Amino acid sequence: MGMLKLKVCGMRLAANIAAVAELQPDYLGFIFYEKSPRLISEVSAELIKYIPSEIKTVGVFVNEDLEKVKDKVNTLKLKAVQLHGSESTEYCTALKSSFPVLEVIKAFGIDADFDFSPLEAYLNVVDYFLFDTKTKTHGGSGKTFDWSVLDRYTYTKPYFLSGGIDLEHAPAIKEINDERLYALDINSRFEMEPGLKDAEKIKEFIKEMNTK
Repeated sequence: MGMLKLKVCGMRLAANIAAVAELQPDYLGFIFYEKSPRLISEVSAELIKYIPSEIKTVGVFVNEDLEKVKDKVNTLKLKAVQLHGSESTEYCTALKSSFPVLEVIKAFGIDADFDFSPLEAYLNVVDYFLFDTKTKTHGGSGKTFDWSVLDRYTYTKPYFLSGGIDLEHAPAIKEINDERLYALDINSRFEMEPGLKDAEKIKEFIKEMNTK
């Protein structure tokens, strides 16, 4: 992916996890939110421990009980946690103190009127922000937001760009001149059905992003 990292989120089926892992994305995301159509089963979740260590495994949670999140990090050897609800700074701090090497990613739903000022409180307690399209369902909408809103983002904390990213967006993404843009988060636009990723399309996206 060159300078930009790639996260493929919403993996849930064993053979598909293996196929996408072969493409060596930087992050693989697994959703532990009961209401998500991409909720990973207990059986598939067991495979997370066997994913090559160079791929960072991410557990995605929405306002989950802190002890349950800690348990998942422990049992599945997660490298990162993505918090997609209204988790407090205290919640993030508790996670970091329990697992100092765990990457904590705090997601925010963005719309035209988004106020970035509340993010200041999180600057010292998370590793990255993730900017997704604002929805009532905590992501997975397949819709992009107006990236020009990020011109109002004044902090130095690096971020993941999420929300409806598709193969056709590759040229525009390559035009983004923002050193804080750390990673791309792809999901529903690379699926054949919820949780089943099109590995060939992802491969094409990686190739396109690596083309000057």
